Amino acid sequence: MDFPELYQKAKEVAVSRKLSPYAEAGSVGAALLTHNGNVYTGVCIDTSCSMGFCAEHSAAAAMITGGENRIVKAVAVGEDGKILPPCGRCREFLRQLHEDNLKAEVMIARGRVVLLEDLLPFAWEQE
Repeated sequence: MDFPELYQKAKEVAVSRKLSPYAEAGSVGAALLTHNGNVYTGVCIDTSCSMGFCAEHSAAAAMITGGENRIVKAVAVGEDGKILPPCGRCREFLRQLHEDNLKAEVMIARGRVVLLEDLLPFAWEQE
């Protein structure tokens, strides 16, 4: 699967909705392509007391529930269609799920793809 298709999968789930007076979801969608060729999507959940999580976390949870943990491509998209690079927490989270995830391609802007390891210089566990 190429990035335009993966982008479209993330864009399809990026639909804002109010869950309760204290929570909203869906302003960002993410799609992860695994080494087995499966795509997992997720949306962000924002809460009044900051207990929510990013779309990448949601997609990763779906992936792990599906029995996988190795990512080859990832993209996150706002509901306006803008590609959003993963935040620092997401970068580290995805990295720790499988050692090969450092080689995952991450779309950070239209036409710009980098490896996850390039988004994590000076890793904490390296000497």
